[in-house]
Amino acid sequence: MAKKISISTILTIIITAISYYFVLPPLNFFSPLFWGFIGGILVVFFMCYLLTASVVNSKKYLGTKTNPLIASDDRLLTVVLAILGILLVVFLIGGLIGTPLFSSGKYASTLKVEESTFEKEIIESTQITDIALMDSDSAAILGNRTMGSLTELVSQFEVSETYSQIDYNGSPAKVAPLEYAGFFKWLGNKDNGIPGYVYVDPVNNTSKYVELKESIEYSPSALFGKNLKRKLRFEYPTAIFDECYFEIDNDGTPFWICPVLKRNAGLFGATTVKACVTLNASTGDSSYYELDEIPEWVDIVFNGERLEEQYDWYGMYSDGFWNSVFGNKGCKVTTDDFGYKVIDNDVYIYTGVTSVNGDESNIGFLLINSRTSECKYFPVAGAEEYSAMSAAEGEVQNLGYEASFPSLINVCGEPTYIMVLKDDGGLVKQYALVNVKQYNIVACATTQAEVLSKYKTLLAEGDIISEIVPEIVTKSETITVEDINFISIDGNTIVYIQTKDNKYYKQNFKDNETLITVKSGDTLKITYDEEYINDEIISLMTATKTGDNQ
Repeated sequence: MAKKISISTILTIIITAISYYFVLPPLNFFSPLFWGFIGGILVVFFMCYLLTASVVNSKKYLGTKTNPLIASDDRLLTVVLAILGILLVVFLIGGLIGTPLFSSGKYASTLKVEESTFEKEIIESTQITDIALMDSDSAAILGNRTMGSLTELVSQFEVSETYSQIDYNGSPAKVAPLEYAGFFKWLGNKDNGIPGYVYVDPVNNTSKYVELKESIEYSPSALFGKNLKRKLRFEYPTAIFDECYFEIDNDGTPFWICPVLKRNAGLFGATTVKACVTLNASTGDSSYYELDEIPEWVDIVFNGERLEEQYDWYGMYSDGFWNSVFGNKGCKVTTDDFGYKVIDNDVYIYTGVTSVNGDESNIGFLLINSRTSECKYFPVAGAEEYSAMSAAEGEVQNLGYEASFPSLINVCGEPTYIMVLKDDGGLVKQYALVNVKQYNIVACATTQAEVLSKYKTLLAEGDIISEIVPEIVTKSETITVEDINFISIDGNTIVYIQTKDNKYYKQNFKDNETLITVKSGDTLKITYDEEYINDEIISLMTATKTGDNQ
């Protein structure tokens, strides 16, 4: 029997070591993967022992009719099966205890929610030229186009599908690393590493490739010792990691941000984040931070899906599990999607809150800090996000644009959805503002500045605000036309004017059809919002020929 145990143990150790290298389970009782791995080890030992016993017994019963496998009546097999049974029972009981049925209070307490006032917390937007509204799909389109122009790189690398929303030195940005484009591309480039990443400006809708001084050595697309998950697992064998995110610090150094999870109920229930590991993507140096120690440049520790899930637990189970099943008193959940909002150098998750009845209206909305999970609830009733998106799409239905998930801003004290409108190719074409309380009030324009001006006009005309809308400070001057062009953009004719001193102005032709009579050499008296005097192309409010030209 000792011989059979020794051989089986050696085979099991070899198979376990190989499996651990590739499966990489956390050595933690609160991970389902760990329980599956332990169960797998016992099954492997069981099978190895049966196989060894069969080989040993085949010699003993050679020439007889006895089956050598059946002849093995060792009590060790009974012990192994008993251990498997006990593990299964503990697994099931631990999992059951961790369900909301038995631990609803622990689920509800994973997120602390503070009620706040919209007008107090959300500063009024006097201009909206710096709001990042681009979603990851549009960022990916820009990033892939940038990558496509880099002929030396495009054959060896590809842009990651995951774009991280970050704040980079006070400016919103989306970043995504390059990845090895398959095994053979890794084999040919592993010594030099990944040379850079794609940086997308979600305000100006531009992207660029950033080449690093020190290449990225550790990546999810790398293999063996340079693989990110393997690097983390060998350094932190007991940690349960969430999805890792690519970010850059204030100096542009690439990092992987890897949240560490904990369970608050039973073995696997009420999951939240307890810490974070930052790993330098170039050097492999890593640091472990508790939640209150995480550096301020780190942006994504709690992802949007997890924060929405935690608020849903709070909204559903604050009054107990059975209330969530039958009474539904006070039960509320987040809407199906979320957006990002950058406030004071921090990235926040924005989403609406609706009742469980699903009546297509919001009873409030949330702003949740994605680094600290600080959550503020604003009881503002109105249209839910998808109704507002449909209202904006209806304004440009002839163009077939699709609205992105909106963000929320304060315009003259009015809660207002702001979103981008994209064409079939996913590129941003227009901006839209929709009033939360009355979503039939919609303004669309090609620039954020122009859409804000139109929206304020609609508020004033509809008597939506009790206070008088502050007058726009206008700038007036006389210009001499050097060149004038009429350009059709998505069904709208935009008039572009160049002056003698190489300044540029534009106006929508339908707002001023008299521009058809303007030619080179004419002088115009123009007015525009003084707030945008430093724009490269200034949007005109009025443009009229002077007396000398008429």
